[in-house]
Amino acid sequence: MHDNRTAGARQARDLVRVAFGPAIVALVIIAAIVLLQLLIANSDMTGAFGAIASMWLGVHGVPISIGGRELGVMPLLPILLMVWGTAHTTAAAVPDRGTGKPSWFVIRWVVASALGGPMLVAAIALAVIHDAASVLTELQTPSASHAFAAVLGVHAAGAALGVGSKVGRRALAASPLPDWLADAGRAATAGVLALFGLSAAATTLSLVVHWSTMHELYGITDSLFGQFSLTVLAVLYIPNVVVGTAAMAVGSSAHVGFATFSSFTVFGGDIPAVPILAAAPSPPLGPVWVALLIIGAASGVALGQQCARRPMPLLPALSKVAVASALAAGVMALLGAMGGGALGNFGHVGVDQATFGPAVFLWFFVVGSVTVAMAGGLTKRPKPPPRPEPMRELEARQEPPHEEALFTDDVETNAFEPLSDEDDAVTEAIVMPQRSEVPRGPVDDLPDAEDLWEVDNDRPTAPEPPERSD
Repeated sequence: MHDNRTAGARQARDLVRVAFGPAIVALVIIAAIVLLQLLIANSDMTGAFGAIASMWLGVHGVPISIGGRELGVMPLLPILLMVWGTAHTTAAAVPDRGTGKPSWFVIRWVVASALGGPMLVAAIALAVIHDAASVLTELQTPSASHAFAAVLGVHAAGAALGVGSKVGRRALAASPLPDWLADAGRAATAGVLALFGLSAAATTLSLVVHWSTMHELYGITDSLFGQFSLTVLAVLYIPNVVVGTAAMAVGSSAHVGFATFSSFTVFGGDIPAVPILAAAPSPPLGPVWVALLIIGAASGVALGQQCARRPMPLLPALSKVAVASALAAGVMALLGAMGGGALGNFGHVGVDQATFGPAVFLWFFVVGSVTVAMAGGLTKRPKPPPRPEPMRELEARQEPPHEEALFTDDVETNAFEPLSDEDDAVTEAIVMPQRSEVPRGPVDDLPDAEDLWEVDNDRPTAPEPPERSD
């Protein structure tokens, strides 16, 4: 009984941690930043709770509207950290049952907690913003449906990653789906990480080249706290810029209002004074930016190498590459959609969604397929076993043995000769065993059957029961 209570209390604590752990941690960090900003600015605490609630929703990608201007380009780094935190707590709460069947009852409760807790916090945040908007007229309440959908999507992605890391392979093995789906997921992860990492390296190199531009952007403020705020803002928006670089690397384009950037052409325009945007190329475009296409090819090679780890026949191998390319393209397109949006007077900021996802798929599928073929990821289809011949044909092919050719064989003529009478007698004397003569008498000397059933009178018998007296 004590063990059951201990296990139940531990599971309850895990569910509470999954439901409110990442959300409360983000809320505490946001509250500390907002209060520090208000303290440094010598401002009162009016509207502090509204600002904290708005920033908590902004961490989930919900646009913030202040003074009639919408900030829809939310930084991707807090969103990715929220997904990682949800995945980590969810994976820790899922019981590890080795190679056995996963406990779907517990998993359902864990997923429900991972989604229910943040939805409750989102409802409270919307209520706080609505109440603060009655005092601060410049603060506007975001759309409730958009807010709930964004919060649900972020935590659902984290819960799926956490549960999949613990029971994904076992669930696929128990399902009728192909066995190579897990390998396709690993290959998609490798392709996305390669594209993201190489694009980050290209962004860093571009910042070094445009160091003077970044220094000018820092010059818009003279205070130390202002420069620190610009640095924090630039760090938060690093994944957004890296996604734009990835779009350029696969042949698509990124834009900040009217300013458009691609590997082939650049159209200038006004950009926000954020230091990280100094990495954007300036016209006229030099030929070095065309080298970004090497990043797309190298990412496709990384995906193909993962697909070639387990050689397969041609059709399943191509199917694995296609599924991995589709997953990677879907993830990159989702990051591009979450990293874009409206930015006040600058207009829309983001990547060209019509070409970004298809371009990632084409690079990964074409280059990945060639890599699989060159890396030995293809095997020949096994030949079917030969069909068994009918029994009649086998019996017809077998020759019956010669009855008379048992002991002699003429080697020279390769023919068999029948045995003579003398040889037969000799063979019978040598081979056949000598049978002993058993004397047989007449049939009348045999004992009668009745004599065989004689009763042994010497054998003791059971005493008779006494007679009953009336």
